[in-house]
Amino acid sequence: MASDEQILRAAYAAFNARDLDAAIELMHPEVDWPNACEGGRVPGRAPVRAYWERQFEAISSKVEPERFSHEADDTIAVDVHQVVHDAKTGELLSDSRVRHVYRLDGDLVARMDVID
Repeated sequence: MASDEQILRAAYAAFNARDLDAAIELMHPEVDWPNACEGGRVPGRAPVRAYWERQFEAISSKVEPERFSHEADDTIAVDVHQVVHDAKTGELLSDSRVRHVYRLDGDLVARMDVID
């Protein structure tokens, strides 16, 4: 069984490489994912893939984990450095640090939340 940090590092690496197959494989079939671009939540693997495909048409983002911590409620908080560019023009849209909070189900990501 991989450690929580190994699972999440693999997920970030797959996302940054735009390897959607690898990223989706690390998610629970009924994953609950935030829709940071449009608002609301995205339930399930196929909808998350579709959401990311739409997102990548508009923005080019790189998200690097900097610190992992296990929280009292059995979640894993990841402080990340997130750089976002316009996918068409390359213009810098955002360079920020945010917190991602994950709930795992075994070796799979069951839920993710973004804390600004």
